[in-house]
Formats: sequence, structure tokens, C-alpha cells
Amino acid sequence: MILLVGLGNPGEKYSHTRHNVGFMLIDALLSNGGFSDVGGAKFQGELYKKGSLLLLKPQTFMNLSGNSIKAVCDFYKPDRVIVIHDDIDLPLGAIKFKLGGSAGGHNGLKSIDNLIGTEYERVRIGVGKKPEGWDAANFVLAKFGDDDTEKLSQILEYAKKAVNELIRSDIDEISQKFTIKKVTQ
Repeated sequence: MILLVGLGNPGEKYSHTRHNVGFMLIDALLSNGGFSDVGGAKFQGELYKKGSLLLLKPQTFMNLSGNSIKAVCDFYKPDRVIVIHDDIDLPLGAIKFKLGGSAGGHNGLKSIDNLIGTEYERVRIGVGKKPEGWDAANFVLAKFGDDDTEKLSQILEYAKKAVNELIRSDIDEISQKFTIKKVTQ
């Protein structure tokens, strides 16, 4: 079984922010259909299942994402955990894959690391570098601008293709094929 987690914050206020790119990708994957809603209260998130694939959108807010993931892991005991998250160290439209590593200042990853360890697969989606003088938290909680919104559908479509291949394969193989390809011009 594979648990694929998209990080984000619940609620309309955060729906189109850089921090919610993980939620956006899960929604794109759900659009393929065939998933059943597994319920959420005991998992502290929206959980969907199709065969041996679980898709999770934690509803605990970013800084407590690990609580939801741990609840799902404790119940389903997945063989692989793949976490999709925003990355301000990558340019908009870049995607990078890695296994394990540090949280790099990302509070959602810190929460996950504290509760399930660091040896999970990561899909890092570049949301652009924060502008000079901006606080990182304010930048990731800001909505995408009009120019970036136009590019976002391309980025999500490319990431969806990459993640669908990752599910069927190995992170090293996918890393060589998809990593750091800038989706937009």
C-alpha cells in the first residue's frame, strides 16, 4: 500500500496559496476518478482510497500535518509514504524528488519527521523564491499572482504525470526523469 500525502492548510482562506500546492495536486489526482472517500475524523484529514493507493489531505493545518499522517500510517501500515509539498528554494515550476533528509525549515515536514521519522519520499514543488524583504511564512501563505496562476495548471499537470509514474516505480528512476525540470517559461 502507498500513502500519498498532499500538504496544505484547510479552508477557503488558504485555498489558492503557495503552501497548498500539495492539496492542489491531490485534487488533480482525484479528478481521475475511481477513489472512494474513506472518511476523515479518525484520520484528521480527507482520505481517499483506490486499490492499494491512499490519498490524504491532512486537515490539521500545516504545522500539525504529522498527526494526520501518523493516524493513517498506524491504521493502514503503508509500505511507502510519499509527501507532496511546496518548496521556496526551488523556482516556480521546478520539481524535485528525494528520499529522507531534513525539513529545511518547513513546519509541515518538521511535524511529520517528529512523528514518523524522516525516511519517506518527498515530491518538492517549486513555488518560487520569496521576494527580498518578505517573511517566508507570509510568502507561502500568500495567494498565487495572476501570472503564476496561469502557469499553475501546467505545473500541476506535469507534477501529476510525475507522481503517477512515481507510484508505479522507484524514486531514483523518477528523479532522473523528472527532477528540476522547469515546467513553465
